Amino acid sequence: MPVRLSAALILGLEALGILALAGWQVVALIGGDTDSVVSSIALIVLTVIGAAIVAAFGVATARGVSAGRSGGIVTQLLILSVALGAITGEWAAPAVALLIAVPAVVGLVLLILAVRAAAPRRRDDDAN
Repeated sequence: MPVRLSAALILGLEALGILALAGWQVVALIGGDTDSVVSSIALIVLTVIGAAIVAAFGVATARGVSAGRSGGIVTQLLILSVALGAITGEWAAPAVALLIAVPAVVGLVLLILAVRAAAPRRRDDDAN
């Protein structure tokens, strides 16, 4: 499997994870586990939009579009910042941070490899 497809698969799985988070938010809203219904609905809408964007990055990466890889790299860095937040602070959860960070690191490595694979070869590389 080409590295760009592996990277696209990771992005697709992350998009599904974000959709699962939106589902969890809907359950919390229905269960009355929210302080503000309006804020909860807005957060659900933004979460679904985020999932759609990450899925679009996955599709673009699978098609070999540079913008998809760039967006995917930014996404992985944002996920890593969430993992850093999960490992620090008053309610630190190292296991949760690890579960968040591992797919992001794998995705970041795959996306960087996909960028390298998509780069045109230089003339001086061909001479060797």
